Amino acid sequence: MTTTQRRFSIEDGDLNVRTIYSSRDTSYSDLDLSFEENSIGDVYKKLDAAAVKQAVKNIVLCNYGEKPFQPFFGTDIRNMLFELFDFGTSEDIKRRIRLAINRYEPRARIREIFVSAEDEVNSLSVEIIFEVINTSEVVTLVTSISRLR
Repeated sequence: MTTTQRRFSIEDGDLNVRTIYSSRDTSYSDLDLSFEENSIGDVYKKLDAAAVKQAVKNIVLCNYGEKPFQPFFGTDIRNMLFELFDFGTSEDIKRRIRLAINRYEPRARIREIFVSAEDEVNSLSVEIIFEVINTSEVVTLVTSISRLR
């Protein structure tokens, strides 16, 4: 909500300053990271909840040091794939995800995070349920994090 200060004329009966409150409808947009082009040759855009979901996924999948000039951007959970998975590891992964999203994605408010391990293939399944700020939309992101060969 934004505020604006306005002076009213004598005809309005008040020479003092009144505050006018107004709200601004916020829309979110990002480039689609697949970089496919649409029919007119432009890159597709992700809008609103899809843009925030893409940004959250990007944060979760990033390791420390992958983003130039931001050495601690991301969660660095891919390095934890070879750790012994127990309750402490699960809580550490949840903590890292929550901290990174709160720090780098102000458009999302986390509601719940679920982490489960798939030991046979050295991968983690992560489900993040979050609310998009300034909307009533709740989004679920499910992704799998596995080691690369």
